[in-house]
Amino acid sequence: MNTLELKFELQQQCKDLIKLRHDSINKTISDIEYSLKEESKSTSGDKHHTGRAMLQIERENAGNQLREIEKVIYQLSKVDISLASETIRLGSIVETNQATFFMSISVGKLETNNLLYLGVAPNSPIGMCLLGKTKGDQFNFNRKVYKVLLIA
Repeated sequence: MNTLELKFELQQQCKDLIKLRHDSINKTISDIEYSLKEESKSTSGDKHHTGRAMLQIERENAGNQLREIEKVIYQLSKVDISLASETIRLGSIVETNQATFFMSISVGKLETNNLLYLGVAPNSPIGMCLLGKTKGDQFNFNRKVYKVLLIA
């Protein structure tokens, strides 16, 4: 598998993971809205108002999660895997002495060809350490020394 194919595979895994999260949040919102409709049919007085208020809070929280996941989807759409660079940037695969990273979005572990990659966002703590580094650069993160071995 060449570098572009590898990046495409990793990007697709990111898209699949984010789609699962997005679908899950949309289902939660749909379930809450259904419960709100059912709750409005009830006439149990104070108990009714408390239940409805709790559902409204859950709906607001799910709406916030949906807005956040939409920001992540937008960020993922900006990842250009076709560009090669000698400095670490969005879309880079970075091999270090500690781990191999895919600079895209924070999704955690990605696996392809029995190799493990960590999907990290440029604005994450480790992403900020990586961004702009070149082959041979070193940095400290969580009391470990990372050395950039390869950028693809």
